[in-house]
This record gives sequence, C-alpha cells and structure tokens, in this order.
Amino acid sequence: MPQTSPRAPHTAIVLAAGLGKRMLPITATMPKPLVKVAGRSLIDFALDKLHEAGIGTVVVNVHHFADMLEAHLRTRETPRIVISDERAELLETGGGVKKALPLLGTEPFITFNSDSLWIEGKEPNLLRLVQAWDPDRMDILMLVAPLSTSIGFEGRGDFHQDPDGRLRRRGTDDSAPFAYAGVAIVKPELVHGTPDGAFSANAFYDRAIAKERLYGLCLEGQWLHVGEPQAIAEAERCLAASKR
Repeated sequence: MPQTSPRAPHTAIVLAAGLGKRMLPITATMPKPLVKVAGRSLIDFALDKLHEAGIGTVVVNVHHFADMLEAHLRTRETPRIVISDERAELLETGGGVKKALPLLGTEPFITFNSDSLWIEGKEPNLLRLVQAWDPDRMDILMLVAPLSTSIGFEGRGDFHQDPDGRLRRRGTDDSAPFAYAGVAIVKPELVHGTPDGAFSANAFYDRAIAKERLYGLCLEGQWLHVGEPQAIAEAERCLAASKR
C-alpha cells in the first residue's frame, strides 16, 4: 500500500447511478459502469485506481440496473465496497454524494465518476492527487485534463488555472484549457446545507470557488473521455498504443 499523508482521504464514492443515456443503445441492457473498454469494465478501472491509492472503503451509488451492478461488485475483494441505494430516486451527482455522506464519514473524501478513464504518466494520477491535497489551502482539489491531449472530449473546456493551481470557470470565454477529469477530493463541509433531492456536484465546486479554495492538479498521461459508444474503440486504440 502506498505511503500517504496522515491527512490523505481514506474513503471515496464512485458515482455509478446515472442512466448513461449518451451511451445508448449499450445502456439499454446494462449500467454504464459495466461497459468494457479493452476487456475491463469502467467501474473496475475506478476501483482498482482507488485501491492502488490506498483508499480502504469505497461507497458506490446504484440506480440504473442496480441489481446487475451490485452482483458485479460482489465479485471483488478489494477495496471494501459499501452500497448507497438510489433505486427509489435518481439524485444526480451532488444529491448522490449528499445521500452517501453518512457512509463517507466526517473527513475529506474522493469523488470518482465511474466513466473516468486515463492512461497514466510516470506516476499514478490518483496517488499524485492524494499527495497534493492540502486542506489548509483547499476545499476541493480536482484532477483536470488538458484539452490539447485528451481523447473523446468535444466540449470547450471547464476551467482556467492560475499559476498557484487555483481554478476558475470558463465563464463567458469561448474556451478554457482544462476539463474536469471526473475525480476530486472534497471536504464534507461543502455538502452541508445543500438542497434535498437531485442536484449537481457543481454546487460544491461553486462554494469552493466563492472562497477561492478550488484547486486543480493537471493529469499526466492522457485522459480518455468515454461518453458515447464510438469513443470506446478510440480509447481502446490509445490504450493498446500505450502498451507497445
């Protein structure tokens, strides 16, 4: 197990409840987290990375094809998995985190989108994120990917980054150089007092931005955005090329 700071997160949530509409028709018969890229399901990539970074307990929220996803998760031995059941109501990213908060504990935790996939650089990116976490300066530290090297992402970017690592939104600019790569360390205080029901995790990011405490760590390697069926083959080509 890697050596991490005593203040490093020990828990995480993998956001796996979404309907995956952009991945249709594949997600008409399975949840998006079980979609395979290069023979491995997206959620196993996330769980392997979290285990590699020393995270002992991972909450997984379930809704779409929940029984199928839970059956798959039962085949894993590590990390320890706890289910946050959203069968009754889909809560989006923010509401899903809020529902799971009692399972995540009172310390900062990692949020990991179940479709976040990348090719590593010299050091594992999640371990880099954990080691860069500084709760004295930060309320959120997110992994951001340069648009210039990312595959499968067609948006205009989410954030600009100041020299000290602080992030600010694209706002009215035509583009921004970084996209959120789907992984962040979040302080639980940002979740307190948010609305009940479904809402976006952008509510947490906006709170951190308002206090100038949203920071980013640039992903090394290559981010593979697997948002639609045609992105799978492209991601597989990149993964194969990286192993040559």
